[in-house]
Amino acid sequence: MATLLGYIPSPSSGIVHLGPLTVHLYGLTLLVAILLCVWLTTVRWKRVGGESDLVIRVTVWGVTFGVIGARAYHDITSWSEVPSPKWKGIFEVWEGGLGVWGGILLGTIAGLIVVKRAGASRALFMDAVAPGLLLAQGVGRIGNWWNQELYGKPTTLPWGLKIDIAHQTAIPPQYLDAKAYQPTFLYELLWDLAGVVLLIWIARRKTIRPPALFALYVAYYCFGRFFEELMRIDPSHHIFGLRLNAWVSLILFLASAAYFVRRQVLGRGSSGDPGPPPKRPRPPLDPDRPKMAVPKSRVR
Repeated sequence: MATLLGYIPSPSSGIVHLGPLTVHLYGLTLLVAILLCVWLTTVRWKRVGGESDLVIRVTVWGVTFGVIGARAYHDITSWSEVPSPKWKGIFEVWEGGLGVWGGILLGTIAGLIVVKRAGASRALFMDAVAPGLLLAQGVGRIGNWWNQELYGKPTTLPWGLKIDIAHQTAIPPQYLDAKAYQPTFLYELLWDLAGVVLLIWIARRKTIRPPALFALYVAYYCFGRFFEELMRIDPSHHIFGLRLNAWVSLILFLASAAYFVRRQVLGRGSSGDPGPPPKRPRPPLDPDRPKMAVPKSRVR
């Protein structure tokens, strides 16, 4: 019955050749995800009186250090998956292998430094960027589909993911005979998109104490990621029977949820900065200025 209903096919290749140019679709997907994050963050930041120029500067530094952090996290925690020779494989981002935790950590630190040096509110900026980050993470998961990686356990569901033989090297022997696997990339994509809508709705309907929305974003993502990790079968370190990333998700969920309650519900703690800079007062009018040529009563 599952075979009759259908399945999700995997792409025959994750590379497109445009003449002498080779386009890695994994990298192209990440680029689209970043652009979507920039667009949504710019819209939200301008609504609180910020300037789009700061978003661009944060993007340049945040993405640069985010990629470094994401790749470093993957190399450290999944050394066996780094292509050989290792000295070269640690830099081959286009082959997949970016740890979202390292990317968020290093990218956030770099971005906050830029915001602080600009004299803007770090707390307000964190809340402005939260939905955009979640959007980028969701769209970026499509890159895993291009690379046929990070899928879950075998399934007979009609939306099971087909994996070709060339990409089954990471599958544990007991799962090699499966017809299809759980499309965990799709589950995270849908979870993240729903989270974007939820965060924007909360920000518009509720009074948020910055950066409580950012904390809620982290808690929301980690909650879904924990259950996703329970389905995945790609190589990973295990601690007390749980995958390493499952433990990271659980710890970050508890920490961010506790901060959200403390900041938003109990109203305690501070954002760590003085808030947005005050608007400059308009200069006083010159009493000797020329009078209006048209009476005010005639201006419609």
